[in-house]
Amino acid sequence: MRLSDPPRTDHLAFAAALDRVLAAPDASHVWSPHSVGTVLGLLATGAAGRTRDELELLLGRDVPVQLAALDAAVSAATGLDLAALNGLYVPDDLRVRPAFATQVRARPGVEVEGVDFARDPEGVRRRVNGRVSEVTRGLVPALLSAGSVHPDTRLLLVNALWVAMVWTEPFAADATRGRTFHAPAGPREVPTMHRREDMAYAEAAGWRMVGLAGEHGLTLDVLLPDDPASAPPVPDAAALADLYRARRLREVKLALPRFSVETEAQLLAPLAELGVTRLAGDRARFDGISDEPLRVDAILHQSVLRVDEKGAEGAAATAAIVVMAAVASSPPVEFTVNRPFVFVLRRGEAILFLGRITDPVDPGPAAP
Repeated sequence: MRLSDPPRTDHLAFAAALDRVLAAPDASHVWSPHSVGTVLGLLATGAAGRTRDELELLLGRDVPVQLAALDAAVSAATGLDLAALNGLYVPDDLRVRPAFATQVRARPGVEVEGVDFARDPEGVRRRVNGRVSEVTRGLVPALLSAGSVHPDTRLLLVNALWVAMVWTEPFAADATRGRTFHAPAGPREVPTMHRREDMAYAEAAGWRMVGLAGEHGLTLDVLLPDDPASAPPVPDAAALADLYRARRLREVKLALPRFSVETEAQLLAPLAELGVTRLAGDRARFDGISDEPLRVDAILHQSVLRVDEKGAEGAAATAAIVVMAAVASSPPVEFTVNRPFVFVLRRGEAILFLGRITDPVDPGPAAP
């Protein structure tokens, strides 16, 4: 048995940062840094100026390399139960830059399709929801809520992911039994699985971590804080990196509850808390997507994870809904001539008159 490769440090930093603003106090939640990171990464490849700077500060500066790593994580392998969708849906009258279309087409499970938002937004919504439901095996049946796709929509960027993980050593079903779980609302009995064997184990930064190996390189890491009080937030990126560096193979006597968790989130407000604001305003710049001024109207996300004696099943989907940005008029530049000034009267390449006024002499009003 060998230790699996840890996540990239930039991906760890992104995941830890966004998780801290997504998590509600004392509540369970789940989301997919892979799915959200793919959509934000693709938006970043088509962004410019401050819009791109804000996305790169969150995702990491080397977005293309990170996208390649995310793609590799969902690459097909014989026997691996995994499906992915990377969809780009655009109307015929939006000219998408070839370089951006190439970026999307390089992703696994690509689907680039012409749609008619103006005349059939509800049909587009049903079509995309159907594709997401198909890819996620019905675990995300309705990513796009009613009204989220409307006639003003100009572009829809969608990622969906489904994976079924089988433990290399399954838990014995007859060993599962009720055990007290100390939830924030008080202790209660939950079905708890039990196993004893060599596993990846680490202690660092006030946390302990055990890694449950699955087939095809999949791993589920379970983290416990040393302090048993309250529901802990996800450790920051530095603590996570310390834990992955500290992993060693140890015999572990594991007791783990079976669990299922589902979360639905709108991401523009959490992203704004992390300083990613420009993409949603009229000063957004997506020059690399189209010469039409565009802004992000909404980013929707749903995620599901179920863990039992045989393994885990997870599904996630993310959609960025893009609309036309208003052409922002710049405030006028104030230029008040109330002190001596120079003037140039010219035509073509010749200066016809050149001079300076230090004390204007009024010639009188223009003749009618």
